[in-house]
Amino acid sequence: MGKRISLFISVLFVFLLVLITQSSVKGDSEYIGSEACKDCHGDYYKSFIKSIHNKKVIPGTPVNRDGCESCHGPGAQHAEKGGGRGVAILAFGKKVDAKAKSSKCLNCHEDSKQMAFWDMSKHRSASISCDNCHTVHSMKEKNLRAMDPELCFGCHTAIKIRANKQSRHPIKEGKTRCHDCHNPHGSFGTKMIKADGINELCYKCHAEKRGPFMWQHAPVEENCLNCHTPHGSNHLKLLTSKPPLLCQSCHDASRHPGTIYTRNQTFQGGAPSNRMYARACLNCHSNIHGSVGPAFPRGKAQVR
Repeated sequence: MGKRISLFISVLFVFLLVLITQSSVKGDSEYIGSEACKDCHGDYYKSFIKSIHNKKVIPGTPVNRDGCESCHGPGAQHAEKGGGRGVAILAFGKKVDAKAKSSKCLNCHEDSKQMAFWDMSKHRSASISCDNCHTVHSMKEKNLRAMDPELCFGCHTAIKIRANKQSRHPIKEGKTRCHDCHNPHGSFGTKMIKADGINELCYKCHAEKRGPFMWQHAPVEENCLNCHTPHGSNHLKLLTSKPPLLCQSCHDASRHPGTIYTRNQTFQGGAPSNRMYARACLNCHSNIHGSVGPAFPRGKAQVR
């Protein structure tokens, strides 16, 4: 009886070993290698070998693993069925689910510091996949940065219109880029900005506006966007509206008349008001972000 049990266990062990070996052989046989891909996809292969994905000196790159099949999946069935876009293989096309495509990229890139906030980014929630901005086979960071802002303007057309207005950041001149202020892969800040708040972002370039001042202009401390629009405006200094209308949206007639555009205060009347010239309120209140002069009664800023 004991010999029969021993024989049964031996046979069972051999049977399981054969199954495991066959399964392993089957799994290996599903991969056909990048050389087989080159026969049909020569142009893609040529661009791939010139890309950063083909650098053997970088650990974990596709060339150090399964080559083309690292991202596209095993190609044996794809070849057996005669090829075709998306046939038994992952094709990075517009009709493919964005999450499925990005998951392939995240297999290698999810631990990078740039991707730390990807899961909470607006781009991810909007089903934007990596290949919407990056080219898989010829991805070079310097080329991608050269395309910014035109790359961003492909989707953000409203921002492109503002960036062409009279007063704007020097985006067209190449002195400011979208990625200087925004992190396309996500951040803690609103609108994926590279700061905890709007003011902190603006102060990176406009440090002279930070203060502290003896007399602080309350809207400045609260949010730069109370008066300025970041991408472009038809008013001076990216203002949301023209002074004195902008100033009068907060300051009523307790100090100055709130309605200055009357018949007697324009060129149709006698002597036009001095507030009809040049920068209006800014003619007197030039230090609009804050003043280091002594406070005047009722908290009024020093006039310079």
